[in-house]
Formats: sequence, structure tokens, C-alpha cells
Amino acid sequence: MTRRGTPLRRLGADERGVALVEFALTAPVFLLLLMGIFDFCWQMYAQQVLQGAVSAAGRDATLQQFAIDQSTLDDRVEAQVLNVFKNAEVSFTRKAYDRFDQVGVEERYTDDNGNGSYDEGECFDDFNKNGRWDADRGNAGNGGADDVVLYTASMTFDRVLPVWKMLGQSQSTTLSYSTVLRNQPFAAGSDAPPDECL
Repeated sequence: MTRRGTPLRRLGADERGVALVEFALTAPVFLLLLMGIFDFCWQMYAQQVLQGAVSAAGRDATLQQFAIDQSTLDDRVEAQVLNVFKNAEVSFTRKAYDRFDQVGVEERYTDDNGNGSYDEGECFDDFNKNGRWDADRGNAGNGGADDVVLYTASMTFDRVLPVWKMLGQSQSTTLSYSTVLRNQPFAAGSDAPPDECL
């Protein structure tokens, strides 16, 4: 019994190789955390690139020379994004409002049943003249003179590191940035439609 116990005791007291075992246990978690930090920083950089490009294009969009054709500004934003993120897909939306306080506000309606939301058949003011009630009253496009414009650019790209795929999530992500500016008074602005019930 003593002979058998002695090698087992010696094996239990032997600390050679402990560092290797500890590293094997902690390395995957450490590497996953490290890749997550790098990927998060890369996405923050992507957001900053998009923000800078949209802010510059948004300021130019308020000028009369770009009033009719906004594609030059969109191309400029897309070129700046693709300069860093080669395979990104960039898309744009614009919504025009009469005033800043209307941005993102729903069309006014009469809440006949008092449930706090619009229901089919209730009376509403069709601000964007599309024949239906909308949760956002903005008109698509860059609007006219003195109009307030919500300009949004979105970029979809594949993340550089496979950390999200390893966690069972999509490798693709979408970032967006918006800016709100007022067009210059280069012509007669559009007026809010009179109250009407549809």
C-alpha cells in the first residue's frame, strides 16, 4: 500500500505542466475577449467614418446647387466609406419637414376610441399626402427651401474578425448615422397642408 501511494502522492505534488494546463483553459476565453475588443473598436471607427462623411454631405445638401440633385453628395459619402470599408453597402434616406419640431412626429389623428393609437377609419391629417396615416409625417426627398431635412446614411458590412460567428450571431452588421439641417432660403418653401380629415 505504501509503495502504490508514494507515486500517487508524488504525482499529486508535481507542479510541472500546471502553467500549460491553465493556459489551455484560459486562452480561448482571453482570445475571444481580445477579438471582441478589436472588433468593437473597428466598428467604432466605422461609425466615425460614416458620421464625418454624412455631416459634411448634410451641410452641403442645404445649399441651392445641390437642391435638385443629391446623388453627387451620396456618391461622395459612399466613396469615403468604401475607401476604408471596401465591401460595404451604403444606402441613403431623406425626409423633409416644415419645422424642426416635426421631425419623427406622427401625423395628427382623432382618437375616436381613446386607445392612444391610430386605428383604421379614424380621421387624420395627411401631411405627406400619400393617402394613408403615417407614424412619421415627413415627405421623402430633400424638400424645398427652408425645409428641415433628416438625412440618414446606413452602411452594411461584414465584421473583420469571426468573434460574432463564434458566438452564433451574424457576421454582417449595419451602422447608420443621421443629421438634421435646414435648407437655405433659395426659393419659396413648402407650407404645411391645411387641416383636413381623411
